[in-house]
Amino acid sequence: MKTRFRKSVQLFFLGIFILLVILNKPQLWMGLLLLGVAASFIFGRLYCGWICSINTVMEAVTAFKRKSGIRDRKIPDVLKRPLVRWGMLLLFFATFILVMRTGKQMPILPVLFLFGIILTFFFHEELWHRFLCPYGSILNRSSRNPKYGMKVDPDLCISCGRCVNACPALAIEKDEVSHFINREDCLVCMKCTEVCTPNAITYE
Repeated sequence: MKTRFRKSVQLFFLGIFILLVILNKPQLWMGLLLLGVAASFIFGRLYCGWICSINTVMEAVTAFKRKSGIRDRKIPDVLKRPLVRWGMLLLFFATFILVMRTGKQMPILPVLFLFGIILTFFFHEELWHRFLCPYGSILNRSSRNPKYGMKVDPDLCISCGRCVNACPALAIEKDEVSHFINREDCLVCMKCTEVCTPNAITYE
């Protein structure tokens, strides 16, 4: 039930994104992103897991790769460097400011949309979510200590590791007792709850 509901929400916002691109008003999507950033201080990265149009299509690409037996390539270490992440964010802001000051129409959001999707055909989703996405870099900072987020109950966790394999952002790690979730990287996509047989993971 939760999965179908989330998919419905994702498709709804994907439709809005496509409509805004067709109407040449993708800047209105920026308002939704700003709301997502504001909400992340309380609810975590709900924007990423429920609203982001890039993530919605990336999930479909990942499902296609699994059914087709296509393996992910190893992410180059150079792309994991903080310089790359912050460089992408600065480029995004610089381009956005240029558009605002000059009034020139530049397809920033459609380009990011295509870029993220194309990368997912070759690499694990983690590359985009954790290292390249400018939205993710912003939300990573704003959702470091949200009031609500995904949590693993150590008393119920059996350390099977299924949640780790299911997490598209690889936000789940293991300590001496059980697994735990890094909320700043967590997309709140609920995929970990879908595979957790002892129901040890909840959003609270």
